[in-house]
Amino acid sequence: MEHSAFHPEDKARSLIDRQLLACGWLIQSKDELNLGAGIGVAVREFQTDSGPVDYGLFVGRKLCGVIEAKPAGTTLSGFAEQASRYIASVPKHLVRAEGQVRFEYVASGTETLFRDHADPDPASRRVFAFHRPETLERWLKEPATLRGRLQAMPPVITDGLRACQSDAISALEASMRQNRARALVQMATGAGKTFTACTLSYRLLAHAGFRRILFLADRANLVRQTRDEYLAFRPPGTGRSFSEIYNVQKLGAAGLDKDAQVVIATIQRVYSVLTGKELAEEEEEASSFETARADTERLVAYNPAIPIESFDLVITDECHRSIYGTWRQVLDYFDAFIVGLTATPALHTLGFFGRNLVAQYPFERSVVDGVNVGFDVFRIRTEIGERGSTVKSGYEIPVRDKRTRAQRYETLDADFTYTAAQLDRTVLATNQIRTVLDAYRNALFTELFPGRTEVPKTLIFAKDDHHAEEITTIVRDVFGKGNDFAKKITYKTDGADPEGLIRAFRNDYNPRIAVTVDMIATGTDIRPLEVVIFLRDVKSELYFEQMKGRGARIISPDKLREVTPDADAKTRFVLIDAVGVTESLKSVSQPLERQRAVSFDRLIDDIAAGRRDDDAFATLAGRLAALDRRIGDKDRAAIAKASGGLDLHGLASRLLDAIDPDVLATRVSPEAPEPEQQKVRDTAKDEAAAVFDDPALRRLLKEVKAAADIRIDTISVDAVVSSGWDEKKATDTIARFQRFLAERRDELTALQILYHLPYAQRRLTYEAVDELREALKRPPWLLEPPDIWRAYKRLAADKVRGTPAGTLADIVMLVRYAIGEAESLEPLSSLVAGRFNLWLGREEKAGRSYSDAQRNWLMAIRDHLAVNIEVRPEDLMEAPEFTARGGIIRARALFGARLPALLDEITDALVA
Repeated sequence: MEHSAFHPEDKARSLIDRQLLACGWLIQSKDELNLGAGIGVAVREFQTDSGPVDYGLFVGRKLCGVIEAKPAGTTLSGFAEQASRYIASVPKHLVRAEGQVRFEYVASGTETLFRDHADPDPASRRVFAFHRPETLERWLKEPATLRGRLQAMPPVITDGLRACQSDAISALEASMRQNRARALVQMATGAGKTFTACTLSYRLLAHAGFRRILFLADRANLVRQTRDEYLAFRPPGTGRSFSEIYNVQKLGAAGLDKDAQVVIATIQRVYSVLTGKELAEEEEEASSFETARADTERLVAYNPAIPIESFDLVITDECHRSIYGTWRQVLDYFDAFIVGLTATPALHTLGFFGRNLVAQYPFERSVVDGVNVGFDVFRIRTEIGERGSTVKSGYEIPVRDKRTRAQRYETLDADFTYTAAQLDRTVLATNQIRTVLDAYRNALFTELFPGRTEVPKTLIFAKDDHHAEEITTIVRDVFGKGNDFAKKITYKTDGADPEGLIRAFRNDYNPRIAVTVDMIATGTDIRPLEVVIFLRDVKSELYFEQMKGRGARIISPDKLREVTPDADAKTRFVLIDAVGVTESLKSVSQPLERQRAVSFDRLIDDIAAGRRDDDAFATLAGRLAALDRRIGDKDRAAIAKASGGLDLHGLASRLLDAIDPDVLATRVSPEAPEPEQQKVRDTAKDEAAAVFDDPALRRLLKEVKAAADIRIDTISVDAVVSSGWDEKKATDTIARFQRFLAERRDELTALQILYHLPYAQRRLTYEAVDELREALKRPPWLLEPPDIWRAYKRLAADKVRGTPAGTLADIVMLVRYAIGEAESLEPLSSLVAGRFNLWLGREEKAGRSYSDAQRNWLMAIRDHLAVNIEVRPEDLMEAPEFTARGGIIRARALFGARLPALLDEITDALVA
């Protein structure tokens, strides 16, 4: 039957023809067959024993696959079996080897499914376009497919890997073996996600025959950091660095290096290379967490220079959720496995990865395992920070242009009131910043780090570059130090190399304090960091976790003392919350289909480009009205001149009138036919939007919005409302500990003894208390004794004395205090001296006195018990404090046959 030229299948074939040509294929009819014309030939209406298939694919003169075409909109998955039948019934004389005809495409011109019948358990997958003939030719020559090679991966070499890293690698490889296109790994910040990616990359390149891997980072400095980690990585068993084996490329404007096996980039750079649109390097410097907006989806077209098979694996590391929405088609472009690495898996991320969360390693577990350190929250509240302030009329205050930083003075002719929410955006209250920093300085060596004299490495998060500039100046003043002491580290650090400043902050004594917006917010490793101060709120939980994670990195005591000489060890970091960031509601995620807020700049551009929905008009009207209340007469005059006489109020009114039913009713009767009413509505919107056609006006409005002079309150005096440790975290820790004791008291030997249960053994042993410690560390409890001790101190400082030494004895004292056996909490070591003297007194009354040599031995036993709970005969043979005194032979010589009974008595006296 003849098909019309406009038949849907003909339209699909026309689209498929263009796609095949773009992918390097020649298209021929049966009558014009010339297999020598090129490496890849697609023959239309190719005849098989089951009838003609839409295209037969020849590579190097060999038939290797088929394409079954269907009209656009057709659900394709049901036609895969039809294409498979065509493959099974190709003319036998064209098949020279088993499995030669194996590549199956089902396509509609708008969607393409691909299946390689040589794969283990072959399954169709959606691809952006067709593979190039050179690729199919290479695949035909390989003894096994990529998915086949994944079935024979060697075991993971665990040397140099943490358990969480080897588990993640094994789980990812297992997911790929099951042909799961996407997989997600949750791994706490600081647990070594990049090292995990390096190890996985090497294994896939070396053992599974992957040709090229793309690693996507959030911003340019993380791209550089990741590149350096790949270059320095030494694959186990090779004796060489990764860069000696494989080429690593940082993707730039020049495009893809065909010889690179690992390419590291931002999603913006990949989009730029695919589309040919220019991207300035500075546009990659800011984090997507700071700049991401509700853009329309970034669409890409097929680029012959970068075919879909350019990468076999794409790794996304802590990327903003926009990568799975706005930029999603860039990810979908490549026929590759996709692996996501994140510390906080949000709903949108889980959705993109089909909830295939293959490995989890939460922050709490990383602290228990010693991969990260925990943190304490120190909350500072000030009067202005909580309630804002009012500057009375008549005062002269500075006003700064945020574009030029030029400053002028303005005399207030009315009271100027601002709220806490306006701080550091439209109002800069220098005394509020100073009050917070004064409180930090005053608490530094008393409450935060008692006994220390050096300011610990401190990172302050600011709202924007202007805010960071002010904070840096005030920090130097509050601490009475020079420029080297405190540095602003942002992308707008004039006259300095931000990367060099980060290195100095990480490795040198100075700077002690760094102020940043987002450059050190995610990914950047500053191991000596002991204090993180938030002078800005953060609404994204993922971003907040990333920012918090800057302080969580572990460091050896020796390395820490290289930059902070008076530090003993980094056992936790302090999060100083001056804005309620630990209390504010965080948006973990939003559904991908949710209509998100559009930026002011984007809204104006959208309306100028033809956007006409009511929500857009109402939103822009509201923002113009709000802006009108923030600008001065000079800007009002400039806007009126550029708009032909309309001020912001007039522009907003026109937009609202265009969607106001009452106003529209004066232009057309509600009884008029719907087409006539719609025409009037459309005309009203076009007329209201016409003023925004002028790019000069749009540019002016954006500049005024961006500038909106920031007023500087130097008048209001601020005072600390309260400062202290965060009680909520401490309360949660104690509650978890109490639940643990209640649920495990009948199961654990140490708890049976401490609760004096009737079936318990008589005395605590090292093994019993160690079993208790390990049970505390396991999920779901994830408790460490020093954290429990600090939590009790936060809530009842008058009853908690001393500092835990991290010994088994600390656990015993914690349990006794928690169950009411002790009225106060203090280390056993502070109690045993008194108990020991009382025991000696009782011994003397009983007629047993001890020589100096015996007393020295008894004191050594006392000190051993203060740490280890019990002392056994084998301890006298093995523990250094006893072997140095002659061991058990000397003890028996001193105490004779009474030694075993003596050990029991002194244990009961000091520990029971």
